[in-house]
Amino acid sequence: MEHVPVLLAESVALLLSGPLLLRGRALIVDATFGGGGHSRVLLQKSSSAVRVLAFDRDPAAVVRGAALRREYPDRFQLLPGNFADLGHLLDKSGCGLIDGLLLDIGLSSFQLEEAGRGFSFQSEGPLDMRMDPHGGVPAAEIVNQADCRSLTGIFRDFGEEPYAAAIARKIVAVRENRPLRTTRDLASLIEEMVPAYKKSRRHPATRVFQALRIYVNDELGALERVLESGLERLAPGGRMVVIAYHSLEDRLVKAFSQRVSRGCVCPPKIPVCVCGGKVRAVILTKSGVRPGEAEVERNPRSRSACLRALEVV
Repeated sequence: MEHVPVLLAESVALLLSGPLLLRGRALIVDATFGGGGHSRVLLQKSSSAVRVLAFDRDPAAVVRGAALRREYPDRFQLLPGNFADLGHLLDKSGCGLIDGLLLDIGLSSFQLEEAGRGFSFQSEGPLDMRMDPHGGVPAAEIVNQADCRSLTGIFRDFGEEPYAAAIARKIVAVRENRPLRTTRDLASLIEEMVPAYKKSRRHPATRVFQALRIYVNDELGALERVLESGLERLAPGGRMVVIAYHSLEDRLVKAFSQRVSRGCVCPPKIPVCVCGGKVRAVILTKSGVRPGEAEVERNPRSRSACLRALEVV
């Protein structure tokens, strides 16, 4: 199994060209270590004065990081933790301000291809979907216990699923006779009831699985928190690079970027600023950066990715 980092060259170039890095020593935080591809290239492409501190909430990712730690014992460290708690994690690590922050929000290939994690509808496994298998509520508990209205909201709000209500009603009806325990239980139910998807390249269960994963792991809430805390911990001239994989994440990152780069939000008719707002960062990627044709051909999972970057003023 090979994990292929997305937008690798673009993200590394942005993180290794900031004002602070040109001065010498720097600390870059990879808050979503995953398969470790970004961390490895950051270490390879930078001088010995650059250190990388990584976090991941998935225990399997922390185990994988041991090899990189052995290669760069003085420059790399990987600790368990949810990036939503970035401020606390940095305090615990004895870090003050940092010079770079990478957030690669998507799932790693390891998580998708490990059937026992329950992330993919393409293989049989328990309906789990927790990034940290030792905490939180598995997807099966949501699917089998949430009422119809709640399920509809989850599928609509986090998956933008047009058949949200119909799928929720079907789940509630079916689970009265048999609980939905596995990925195939849920995927088969959706396949049978959404014939309109048969002609589409997208699997009929794609949006529902996305919605459940986001809900189970509070992914949007975690992203909101790390954007704010990350900006607060970046030193002047420090850079934040965020790679998102679906429209909900990307819209959130885009709105945050616009807000912190705009400063004053007073109505235009007010002659003097009364909101106290100030520009906190400048946008480095005006329209976002997307993978080129060659990368998409090499790694089809990258097709939906969008990179946005900020530099603290």
